[in-house]
Amino acid sequence: MSPASLALTALLFATAAHAQPPKPTRLGLCAACHGENGVANVKGVPHLAAQDRDYLAAAMRAAAGALSDRDIDELADWYAAQPRDAGAAR
Repeated sequence: MSPASLALTALLFATAAHAQPPKPTRLGLCAACHGENGVANVKGVPHLAAQDRDYLAAAMRAAAGALSDRDIDELADWYAAQPRDAGAAR
């Protein structure tokens, strides 16, 4: 494999690994307090950005009874994929 092919392959894998999941339809329910990018803009509300995906899903199942399993999975995927420094520190 040529160096150019190796570089292209590495770029494709890196891009796929960092691809954002689709924006969840029910994102607004969480974003009101936790921010669309997972950085809370309300004092005392935890940040969700870059949290472990399984932790997020378990926490949402415990706290958000009105959401379906699919909604929770989509939201957990979304927030877990957000960068930790997605917003201003508070």
